[in-house]
Amino acid sequence: MTEPAAASSADSPAESGSPWVAAPDGLVVTVRLTPRGGRDAFDGVERLADGRAVLKARVRAAPTEGEANAALIKLFSRALKVPARAVALTAGDTSRIKRIKIAGPSAVLADALARLSGVSA
Repeated sequence: MTEPAAASSADSPAESGSPWVAAPDGLVVTVRLTPRGGRDAFDGVERLADGRAVLKARVRAAPTEGEANAALIKLFSRALKVPARAVALTAGDTSRIKRIKIAGPSAVLADALARLSGVSA
């Protein structure tokens, strides 16, 4: 019975110490999004008051009618050089804290995110 518990904690970025964790077919990233941030960019990693690590991102788009979410997906797509269809918002549609699923080789994606966010791999 300990295996399912271990698997669930490995799938949770909140418990891993990193904003991203490997998934069977890609990577799951916890993001803190700042809409109307003046530019589209990643701003490193921070730890929230509850202990979760999040990748900070900002986009120029306003948080209306999904514009900021679409801009976030486009930011991930361009930065990681993956098609936009490989990036999906899985949680946090109306929240600043979001969960993004990126399809592809998790090790390659994690290395790219580490470089983009300034985290040593």
